[in-house]
Amino acid sequence: MDRNDKQQLPLQHHHHQQLSLANCARQQCNEWIFRDVPSDITIQASGGTFPLHKFPLVSRSGRIRKLVAEHRDSAISTVELLNLPGGAESFELAAKFCYGINFEITSMNVAQLCCVSDYLEMTEEFSKDNLGSRAEEYLESIVCKNLEMCVEVLQQCENLLPLADELRIVSRCIDSIASKACAEQIASSFSRLEYSSSGRLHMNRQAKCDGDWWIEDLSVLRIDLYQKVMTAMKCRGVRPESIGASLMSYAQKELTKKSSLWNPSSQAKVDLLSVPTGHEKLVVETIVSLLPVEKLIVPITFLFGLLRSAVMLDCTIACRLDLERRIGSQLDIATLDDLLIPSFRDAGDTLFDVDTVHRILVNFSQQDDSEDDMEDASVFESDSPHSPSQSALFKVAKLVDNYLAEIAPDANLKLAKFMVIADALPAHARTIHDGLYRAIDIYLKAHQGLSELDRKKLCKLVDLQKLSQEAGAHAAQNERLPLQSIVQVLYFEQIRLRNSLSCSNGEDDQKPVHQSWRISSGALSAAMSPRDNYASLRRENRELKLELTRLRMRLNDLEKEHVFMKRDMEKSNSRKFMSSFSKKIGNLGFFGHSSSRESSSPSKHSHRTDSKVIERTCASTD
Repeated sequence: MDRNDKQQLPLQHHHHQQLSLANCARQQCNEWIFRDVPSDITIQASGGTFPLHKFPLVSRSGRIRKLVAEHRDSAISTVELLNLPGGAESFELAAKFCYGINFEITSMNVAQLCCVSDYLEMTEEFSKDNLGSRAEEYLESIVCKNLEMCVEVLQQCENLLPLADELRIVSRCIDSIASKACAEQIASSFSRLEYSSSGRLHMNRQAKCDGDWWIEDLSVLRIDLYQKVMTAMKCRGVRPESIGASLMSYAQKELTKKSSLWNPSSQAKVDLLSVPTGHEKLVVETIVSLLPVEKLIVPITFLFGLLRSAVMLDCTIACRLDLERRIGSQLDIATLDDLLIPSFRDAGDTLFDVDTVHRILVNFSQQDDSEDDMEDASVFESDSPHSPSQSALFKVAKLVDNYLAEIAPDANLKLAKFMVIADALPAHARTIHDGLYRAIDIYLKAHQGLSELDRKKLCKLVDLQKLSQEAGAHAAQNERLPLQSIVQVLYFEQIRLRNSLSCSNGEDDQKPVHQSWRISSGALSAAMSPRDNYASLRRENRELKLELTRLRMRLNDLEKEHVFMKRDMEKSNSRKFMSSFSKKIGNLGFFGHSSSRESSSPSKHSHRTDSKVIERTCASTD
């Protein structure tokens, strides 16, 4: 039976053990005391009764000497020692020492001996080589030179606080553990040094690190002592990877007893009344406070497990916000199962904790806030350490779309919460809106009671120009979408069809102005974050200047044609004028039928006319 099982024994059984220990103490005492000399004093200590003799005790213990001296006139025969550290067991060892009976000092009793000798005042003042100095010598020369023995002593100190702390037993063992672990890592690092083929000395990363064998040993400590050990290790310079591995090992031992805390796919609500939250809550908050500041030291799945536990156990707000900030800084490596945090609130709430996920997304999107005060030029530097990279944005956008699709069927999910998750990322995070459209379609299907106004608000989140051909075809026939959205989809599909026909006929020079603008500042521009968009903006600026120049030249041509038409009006009759006017207008190509070569490609004016028509149609549907 290990230490944890012993701690879980019922109180009644523990009381029975104390009674049996007291009875055994009396029997064992009779075996080693002087049988031929009757006892003249009885010591009662933590339920144990010891019939002893005054002289051996007062010769070694200053406390008992004072008690006997104070009651010299009353011929005291019984002394009760209250709050004796270590109980009857530790007093028996001290009494044996007073009687000169040999016993072995070990790592399992040295802490008790130090504390009981301090309580009984068994110091050099009353006797040379007294119990206190013997225990201290063993602690300094034997225990503090061995990491495993220090851990065993710390375990014994759990029931000896605060006296063990006052005697610096705890601090000395902790300092020894931290220094030994640091020395082990340095030695292990030197053992992995090797020369490369070029003759340069480098570290072999693939070699197994043997300097972290102490991780399992520390997992047996109580959480308060474990926290002190980890803090000391950080100060000593132990590697963050080792600190993280130790924290994971400790959490695995203390928290995985409740499988619901760490099961990412668990969707069942947990009855909080059936979970003993006191110890687990303290463990979670302590581990979070000990996490290294460096990124990627512990797996993000472990961070989500801590967050899931913190939400269920109602840990402090600071604890949960710290975890959300850490997760947000590396959200691009998370999975959908990680984000599915069950909601542990009332039955009428959502199935998953949407508010927590929203705060994580805000932390991810606002990683570059610390650079707001910098110059504009620095914002576009590609090596900015605070701004999320474009690849990370793409991954998180896909993750969010899948998350929205997963939570969309929840009948209790309010529209405002759904929209705030969908709109949490910047506009340039998505180059294709198929995933977002799919999630919105699932939400509309599960919430058919939405008003027309709410459906319009929801569908405005989707950029219909960024739908693929398949998604656009589906949206054009989707009766759940508002009429305005369907009309817009049909319009953009028509533009796409015209552009594809134009490209297939090799008439790139007749490409509509609207298409040119969409290519230059639409999908391609949206694929770049503001940080990476600087060079693209300059390139688009040059293209727009060229386009503006072409428009000015065309305007000059139109003005010249206008002058010619005025002259024709003055020189010709009405029939000739109409014939000339039709010819001139045909040459300008306003209606796309000036020649058989241009019949397959829509003209610029025709395209603008279509835009105005569709805008009027959309306005009428509102």
